[in-house]
Amino acid sequence: MENFLEFLFAGLVNGAIYALIALGFMIIYNATGVINFAQGEFVMLGAMLTASLTGKFHFPLLLMLPIVLVFVALIGALTERLTIYPAREASPLILIIITIGVSILLKGLAMFVWGKDPLPVKAFIPGGPYHFLGATLPPQGVLILLVTVLAFLTTEAFFRFTLWGKAMRACAYNRLGARVIGINISNLTCISFALSAALSGLAGIIISPLTFATYDMGTMLGLKGFSAAVFGGLGSAAGAFCGGLILGVLETLSAGYLSSAYKDAVAFLLLLMVLFVRPEGLLSLKTAEKL
Repeated sequence: MENFLEFLFAGLVNGAIYALIALGFMIIYNATGVINFAQGEFVMLGAMLTASLTGKFHFPLLLMLPIVLVFVALIGALTERLTIYPAREASPLILIIITIGVSILLKGLAMFVWGKDPLPVKAFIPGGPYHFLGATLPPQGVLILLVTVLAFLTTEAFFRFTLWGKAMRACAYNRLGARVIGINISNLTCISFALSAALSGLAGIIISPLTFATYDMGTMLGLKGFSAAVFGGLGSAAGAFCGGLILGVLETLSAGYLSSAYKDAVAFLLLLMVLFVRPEGLLSLKTAEKL
């Protein structure tokens, strides 16, 4: 029982990170219909900037946090303006290939700026782990869970109660209808990229004390976030949240009870199963179209 709780807590912490990344995939997909495979690199940028500002320049947490989020959001907006916007009339496949190219570019720039050596980040919350029914949970893990829940609640409030959020929902439901009633699709696309990048940057910030920040950490995190988004349903924020948590728990349980060699395979096996059985995702109300 103690081992199970240990695995469960660790899985929820990992799943919270996947859920934040999945939410970023969902936002861009709803606004543009494009899968942004550079999403993982925004996580990497958040972690690398956190390591630099807190380690080398000794920025306090409350000052570092807005700087990193604004910078990563700006990179996301520039990605849309410089790569997606000029090719906005191209097919979705071409746009997806462009995002893959952006991912490779950002990874190469990060390697050039920070090098290949992993960068450590000190824990944001000092102190020993919390104990619950014989299992332990590190303070940083609790912080990750709380920040993830807060981020999802804030994002949900943004979509339901702000003008921009309602416009994004209208665009996701019917792009042509949204354009007819006067919604600026171009601006919404840029905002969606900035918001999505900020959420992934937030994931990079909160995960950096648990893992070393490296230039290539975003690739696998991005793929797992994509798997979580597809599992829950690309059009659903609740699906992204649940998909991330379920993926994290299944991944940790398989590593604990079977072998750590299967840890990364779980995400892709789950992705294939969902694509075969329910392509629209578990919590999506839309019916997938087969081409």
